[in-house]
Amino acid sequence: MSHSALETDLPRVAHHLPAAGAVVVATGLLVGLPVVLGDTGRGIGVLVLQLALVAAWVLATGIRGFVGSLGIGAAAAVGADLLLGLPDRPDLGLLLLVLGPGFLLAVVHQMARPAPRRYLVASLAGVLLLLCGVAALAVLLALGRTPDGDRLATSAVLVVGAALLVGHLVDAVLPRPVIAAGVPRGLLGLVLSVLAGVAVALLRRQPGDLVDALSAATYGAAIGGVAALVAVGASYVVSERPQRGPALPVVQAVLPFAAAAPVAFFLALQTSL
Repeated sequence: MSHSALETDLPRVAHHLPAAGAVVVATGLLVGLPVVLGDTGRGIGVLVLQLALVAAWVLATGIRGFVGSLGIGAAAAVGADLLLGLPDRPDLGLLLLVLGPGFLLAVVHQMARPAPRRYLVASLAGVLLLLCGVAALAVLLALGRTPDGDRLATSAVLVVGAALLVGHLVDAVLPRPVIAAGVPRGLLGLVLSVLAGVAVALLRRQPGDLVDALSAATYGAAIGGVAALVAVGASYVVSERPQRGPALPVVQAVLPFAAAAPVAFFLALQTSL
């Protein structure tokens, strides 16, 4: 990808501060609603973020077949939430019931577009990534139904939120050394993001011995690292399409939560925080 393709018209502060605000809102929804409404609140928070991601992703990436892509994404979000939010012991394998038909529907939708079907492959890839994103966000519902699930889900959300917030704030001030030309993300922000995730995980762990502390640090580093790396990837989207406006902060904030949720689920089953 050429340097010119990645040059952004957005000032560095405009690239990061709206995204940081969106991170705060997303974290507040996923932490606050379960406190007030329990599992129902978590379900509402996840669905709100899923639908926000659907709308923002389709707008930000310019997927062709706008209305159909919105419908496919929204249907996948609702289906994934029902499959993982209703059973007492949800099975992540059930997500195949969403991803499989969703893939077929996306192919049919793109092929059925009126000719000439420009950017068909790119649009299909964008819809498939969207399906994976909304399905991954639903894993937070499964995490909430594990033993001690409320605390584990809250810990995962706080780790990701802290990592994203620190990364955006640091890169808004000093994105050095630059990871890629034309994208205002720096190695310092990436490292501090992961360290912020580790710090939150350590603060959230149950009192215990050194082994517990090491497990919590590993948990925070893994989840924070995934979120931070995906946030850097989302900044490429912003740099390529700065004219997409309000959709961009939503993608920057929500997509890393989606990527980190499955990692948090599997690690939480084996880690004492």
